[in-house]
Amino acid sequence: MGIAIYKRGQGYWTRTVSGVAAAIVILMGAMWLWDHLGNVRLFGFEPMYVQGAVAILIVGFFGAMAYYLIATKPKVVDFMIATEGEMKKVNWSSRSELFAMTRAVLSLVVFVAVVIWLLDLGFAYIFQAANVLEAGG
Repeated sequence: MGIAIYKRGQGYWTRTVSGVAAAIVILMGAMWLWDHLGNVRLFGFEPMYVQGAVAILIVGFFGAMAYYLIATKPKVVDFMIATEGEMKKVNWSSRSELFAMTRAVLSLVVFVAVVIWLLDLGFAYIFQAANVLEAGG
């Protein structure tokens, strides 16, 4: 198999978002290596040249690997196409349902926090009465 895109036009959004995510991770890794190679001299070359060469090699190698996986490897591409097809079948919540569920979750979190705070106060009182804790501590 060459470098031609396998099943061109299918799974467009899944491939695009995966490619963008891979590019971000690869570039962040190259930037991290760039920072850590600031004082490294190889074969008498200045650190800047070492940093640039390593960054180009990292971006090139991992970029090619990401392209291979996202665009040409049949099993991965078929999985991405199937994933996009399944995501189109999902019944997404409406805006009003989303806000109602968010209010319910936040209300429950506040309720649980208040109950735990009251239990903490109760245990603190019991332990202070039993002289296990000092008052105010």
